Amino acid sequence: MAATPQNPAAAAPRRKVSRHRGEGQWAAGHHTPLNGNEQFKKDDDGLNVRTRIETIYSKRGFDSIDPNDLRGRMRWWGLYTQRKPGIDGGKTAILEPEELDDKYFMLRVRIDGGRLTTQQLRVIGEISEEFARGSADVTDRQNIQLHWIRIEDVPEIWNRLEAVGLSTTEACGDCPRVVIGSPVAGIAEDEIIDGSWAIEEIHERYIGSKEFSNLPRKFKTAISGSPLLDVVHEINDIAFVGVEHPEHGPGFDLWVGGGLSTNPKLGVRLGAWVPLDEVPEVWAGVVGIFRDWGYRRLRTRARLKFLVADWGPEKFRQVLEDDYLKRKLVDGPAPAEPSGRWRDHVGVHRQKDGLSYVGFAPRVGRVDGTTLTKIAEVAEAHGSGRVRTTVEQKMIILDVEEAQVQPLVEALEALDLTAKPSPFRRGTMACTGIEYCKLAIVETKQRGSSLIDELERRIPEFDEPLTINLNGCPNACARIQVADIGLKGQLVLNDRGEQVEGYQVHLGGALGLEAAFGRKVRGLKVTAEELPDYVERVLKRYQSEREDGERFAAWASRASEEALS
Repeated sequence: MAATPQNPAAAAPRRKVSRHRGEGQWAAGHHTPLNGNEQFKKDDDGLNVRTRIETIYSKRGFDSIDPNDLRGRMRWWGLYTQRKPGIDGGKTAILEPEELDDKYFMLRVRIDGGRLTTQQLRVIGEISEEFARGSADVTDRQNIQLHWIRIEDVPEIWNRLEAVGLSTTEACGDCPRVVIGSPVAGIAEDEIIDGSWAIEEIHERYIGSKEFSNLPRKFKTAISGSPLLDVVHEINDIAFVGVEHPEHGPGFDLWVGGGLSTNPKLGVRLGAWVPLDEVPEVWAGVVGIFRDWGYRRLRTRARLKFLVADWGPEKFRQVLEDDYLKRKLVDGPAPAEPSGRWRDHVGVHRQKDGLSYVGFAPRVGRVDGTTLTKIAEVAEAHGSGRVRTTVEQKMIILDVEEAQVQPLVEALEALDLTAKPSPFRRGTMACTGIEYCKLAIVETKQRGSSLIDELERRIPEFDEPLTINLNGCPNACARIQVADIGLKGQLVLNDRGEQVEGYQVHLGGALGLEAAFGRKVRGLKVTAEELPDYVERVLKRYQSEREDGERFAAWASRASEEALS
């Protein structure tokens, strides 16, 4: 039929209408993979790649690695290819993965609950020095990451880690990641309940098991009985938060569905109280829901937070009880307001046994292998040999006798690891950034460290709790949306019209019972060069305008856009 003014559609073929096959939920019968990630997971479980690493890739070298293993399954064993040096941030989203890949890896050492012995810490330090060019970063999920790892060295690294009870099993990948926990579990004077047993049981029963090794995406867990609410429970897929039930005593309040990245959502309470001995079972039930009902069609909607948002907490709890636990959960109370202004455990604190623990602050989590070894030596000389990492990129030495506290503090100062940091050093956090990360657009670690120095010099009198979080891209690994000052890396134009590294600014984010995402002022972006001037300006305005006792986040939520610019 020829096209006419009365029938213009005849000029073009009829467009085929296609409909996707649901959200790829297994429980709805959708087992056909709907994207490349789901296909390679169906082809072979991520856990199986270890054998190929040990028997093939480590012997034949980087070029022998299958692409689906290289950029997929190897994550199940804590391995990501790192960014090839010299590629600027403007090319991050343009180049193909193979163009961004260096022939070296980031290796993530899994540290559930942040619990380390000095022997384990020393081994990590030695591995760093021997195999990772001395690199080491403490992450905001209590892990330690190494860089410059060659595939040829991975089996020997695993042997050394596993000989002291550490591993990289499911440190990355679409599986249950590290279980973060209160770093002072079992020792803090004010603890509501010690969740250590539950962390150990979850690790023993489920980590490395194929029951949960193919989830729609990563799954993040937090367990803490601290009244400080010290594990950022609101932004985990599942969290168990210590509470005192009026009838049943201490236990945990159950939260689900938190997460940040480009679509941030705060977790929600299910209104259920869980006793310590039931935590692993309830955890497995929630992970089972995610495995079976999680959205697998689009990676951008494959986190548990989207299912929770669509179902709501009432339906989620009902499915958990009826289909997975086969019993009702006990209703319970919400957590009390956090008991402290800081929640990072930095400084000297009394333990319930009369000893002390000492928390200290590396610069934005950046350490090195030699420093880790020296921390182990200091901890052995002044404590019992127990060390912890925190979710704020800090570290803690436990079991220090009173006479050893000051010598320990001085020994840490000699390593530039202060237990009495300024608010800027204490509260500044940075992700890996463009130095190693293939997703990054800007530099973060060195810039965060330099910003600390500048602010200490410019505003030495500032003494309020403050968080400054720098992220190299929009993915929020450094939790920019919930920081007092969150800095999202992007390319911006300077006053000469040149494209340079910079940040979109988020202001007034917070966690706690008044958790909220930071405010974005329209058009508010700063270049990396302008960053110290900008932060100084905003903090001085806060100092001049704040009401008595007003925290930065509260001021930023009510301040004028002019004051925040």
